[in-house]
Formats: sequence, structure tokens, C-alpha cells
Amino acid sequence: MTHSPRARQYDLIAFDWDGTLFDSTAIIARSIQRAVADVGGTPPSDTAATYVIGMGLMQALAHAAPDVPPELYPRLGERYRHHYLAQQHDLSLFAGVLPLLADLKARHHWLAVATGKSRRGLDEALHAVELRGVFDGSRTADETAGKPSPLMLHELMREFGVDPERTLMIGDTTHDLQMAVNAGCHSVGVSYGAHEPDAFAVLSPRFVAHSVGELHDWLLAHA
Repeated sequence: MTHSPRARQYDLIAFDWDGTLFDSTAIIARSIQRAVADVGGTPPSDTAATYVIGMGLMQALAHAAPDVPPELYPRLGERYRHHYLAQQHDLSLFAGVLPLLADLKARHHWLAVATGKSRRGLDEALHAVELRGVFDGSRTADETAGKPSPLMLHELMREFGVDPERTLMIGDTTHDLQMAVNAGCHSVGVSYGAHEPDAFAVLSPRFVAHSVGELHDWLLAHA
């Protein structure tokens, strides 16, 4: 079947990165825990460490390490990057992500990334998994504002001239879905990342996918 250009509900589909497209949740949580221990703080639990995924780095570390004084945040960030970079080559895209993105591109959706990662971190990840050119745009927390601020989505919508009702945000955390609410956009949650999907309902996602395959099928049918 041949799809007509722009014959769809959403012109712009924005994806979170970690835990949505990229299988990195456990390594991020472990890196946060080790970084906090390195500076003498009390390492957060697994639940607390995964909760902050999706926030900007400094915002996340401050939330996860309330007993670490602000003057140690630069050192905390340095130790987090050290532990994360030591493991980053063990990371990979979730199975099925590349075919999903290819089918969306074939239907002429604009594809974007809206992530709590830094610009440098996202560019390195895109290069490592050979995804340069797949996405039409991206925004990171260090160049806009951390989630759930809607600034990333506002900037992407302005860049492509797309209205909120024609924009879909896909993510694995309540921060992602709250950002969509704040921007006036629709959202889809995925349950295989950082946050338990029980918390998604109050944020009214259109769908919660329990696998990349479910997400793929829903997007082809409804996006």
C-alpha cells in the first residue's frame, strides 16, 4: 500500500532517548549510584535512581543525592560521566527500533529526539548506533530546559511549523508524558523503560506500549 505524503494524524513524532529507543536504564541508574558514592553521599535506591532518568543531568543528580552539597555537584557530574562512559559501548537500541523508524520515515513523518541527555551525549549516541540522518531534529536538556518543561517540544514545533495537536511525544517516564501535557501535545508511554506504567494514567497517554513491536503496530494504525 502506498501512503500519501502527510496523510496521517501527526506530522511530528518526538521520541525520548534513554529507555525508549536506547536500552540504557540499568546502566544510567548504576552510574548515578556509583557517582553519589564517589563523592561521599548515600547512594539512592534502584527506584530513586531510575525515577530521575529523563531529567537534565544536574537536576537528576541533585534529586537523587539530597545529602550531597551543591558545591560538589560538578564533581558528582564528572563521576557520573566517568561511570557512564565506561559502560556506554555495552548499550544498544531496543530490538525493532530501526524498522519502526524506517516505517515512520516512509510515511513522511518528521522524527525528532527530545531528551534529558546533553548535546554531546546525544550526538555521540547517534553516531555510535549509526542513526545520523534518521532524525529531522533534536533538543537536549542542556540547550533548552529539563523535563517536564515543555521548551524542547515548543522549539521543535516552531522549527517544523507544527501545531501541538499534530505532535506526538513518546517516552518511558512520567517526565516525558508531563512534558507533552505541558506543551499541549498528545503522548504515548512505553512500559519497558525507567518508570512503572501505573503512574502514566493520570497523564492521559493515548496508548501504553509494552514492547517496541506494540509501539510499532500502534503507530502504523493510529499516527
